[in-house]
Amino acid sequence: MDAAAVLLPFRPPECTLRRRRTSAGVPPRLRRSLRRPLIFGDLLPTSFRSRGCDLYRRRGMHIRRNATGKLLCSQVKLEDDLDDETCELVSGVDLVIGEDQDSISAYLLKAVKNNNGTGVLLLSDVCGFEYPPTRDFAYQVACHGFNVLVPDLFRGNPCKKGWTVDRYEHWLSEQLPERVARDIDTCAKWMIDEFMAAGISKKLGIIGFCFGGGHLIKALARDEQAYFGTGICFYGANIDPSKGSNINVPVLFICGDNDPFCPVNTLHQIEKNIPSSRVVIYHGRGHGFAHQPESEEDDQAAEDAFAIMRNWLHDNLLVSKN
Repeated sequence: MDAAAVLLPFRPPECTLRRRRTSAGVPPRLRRSLRRPLIFGDLLPTSFRSRGCDLYRRRGMHIRRNATGKLLCSQVKLEDDLDDETCELVSGVDLVIGEDQDSISAYLLKAVKNNNGTGVLLLSDVCGFEYPPTRDFAYQVACHGFNVLVPDLFRGNPCKKGWTVDRYEHWLSEQLPERVARDIDTCAKWMIDEFMAAGISKKLGIIGFCFGGGHLIKALARDEQAYFGTGICFYGANIDPSKGSNINVPVLFICGDNDPFCPVNTLHQIEKNIPSSRVVIYHGRGHGFAHQPESEEDDQAAEDAFAIMRNWLHDNLLVSKN
């Protein structure tokens, strides 16, 4: 079955009310072949509107294209909250990057009203690129003016709820690091090429959760083309501190001190090897709190972490000269 058309068989954990906006629907299943260049300004925007925790309700469609096909840019404004109109004007589209066996399904969220002309690659946890909390987080980032690409790191076969430990470990062993690395590099190059085609030359940001956070460190360490300007690693799994010496851009690490998959001492070790990096630890928080909070305390920490991440992206991608 086509990876772009597969829906997860379970709903996300019941979410608590948040002060920051949440998305209101899974966008329509639009698919596009990338055998010809896809200009960001040529995407079909599909609007969303906040409806609390209902991630599945859809609203009408707004079409907005500029005459040249270039990305529409405006000065970013860091606000504690965004108005409804701004968050409505976020478009979403399913993509297929590459061809044949090397093709990668991905989802692109593009800011329309307040687009700042900057791309962010978001690497998911083991639940995959269609997991609603991951899509919701990507939507939040797009609301602040970014163009967010979420690739399918598992080629249509993400981890499923209810698996035994043995089943999970067998599945994880099938996710070959070389193949995942190649897919990440392909998506990064695609974004850079699209920006250049739109007349924009900027470095990308990269965000990763858990499995994606571990691969974020590897991606930055091998970034010989200097595609990335900064990274934000949320509770990255299996981080190798020695990779830090090969990373030349600032990295923000966010984690809870009650996370068995991301030891705090590992983050402090790699922090010493990366210039201008920062570690933010939340007391009492466990794994996954920032993108799938399960309590009021998680929710408060998630809001704070999102604000720190937003300002980090602003300072390192929009203020700094890339």
